[in-house]
Amino acid sequence: MVKSMTGYAASGAEIATDAGVFTSQWDMRSVNGRGLDLRFRLPDWLDGLEPALRKLISARVKRGSVSVSLRLTRPDSGGAGRLNPDALDAAIRMARLVEERAEAQGLALTTSRAVDLLALRGVMDSTPDLAAPADLLDALLAQASPLIDAFDANRAAEGKAMTQVIAAQIGAVADLTRQSRRAAEARKGSQEQALKAALSRLQDAAPQIEPGRLEQELALIAVKSDITEELDRLGAHVAAARDLLAQDGPIGRKLDFLMQEFNREANTLCSKSQNPELTRIGLDLKTVIDQMREQVQNLE
Repeated sequence: MVKSMTGYAASGAEIATDAGVFTSQWDMRSVNGRGLDLRFRLPDWLDGLEPALRKLISARVKRGSVSVSLRLTRPDSGGAGRLNPDALDAAIRMARLVEERAEAQGLALTTSRAVDLLALRGVMDSTPDLAAPADLLDALLAQASPLIDAFDANRAAEGKAMTQVIAAQIGAVADLTRQSRRAAEARKGSQEQALKAALSRLQDAAPQIEPGRLEQELALIAVKSDITEELDRLGAHVAAARDLLAQDGPIGRKLDFLMQEFNREANTLCSKSQNPELTRIGLDLKTVIDQMREQVQNLE
């Protein structure tokens, strides 16, 4: 199944452990990326959680910038924490230094309050004192599996919707390619007249030129305006794109490369058109291809 690189999932639950009851709040989201970039915001006292999550996610996700955050709280703790005396002493020294510097420069500051000092980072240590966190880690990993399932399902649903849009755009390219063939066939008469006029101008401008040289010049003009190869390659690219959409697994990089090939043929068609109708079709092709590439760049 083709998946999008963007996805989202969230979950939360209570976990009963030997150390008490915890409440977990998970958030998992991703955006486009050139490769796989995993970023975590986890409690740093939970050793071993990040490597385990990396292994689980890497088995399911191949491309994208993925962010995973976990917030753990203890409802039974009443919000209490442990005072870090060293950090408090450092905070007091810093507050006193600031007040002295301000007073020396004639700036009056309000007196620091205890609650202000306690709010400084590191003064209050909220890390749970866990003797055996193994059961908590096991419970969190058990929660992570359905979270990743939901995240992957979200990516798959968006990928399905995007492939339907891309399939319709590929169909539009195929239709415009057929229109180009008809327009190229219809311009043959005007091309022959243009070649005859070019031949007449060359003969008038250089009556002594060798006939073989004239034929070479005319053949060169004809080659420069022939779009048969471009149309054939567009048809081959359409078939390749449809084959890729029918495949399972990551196809975004291959489709993105194919979009460059589509665009190259459309540009060449416009440069060779020498015909208002072909130029219009070529510009329509470029528009559809640009729109298609925007969608493709969201695929894994």
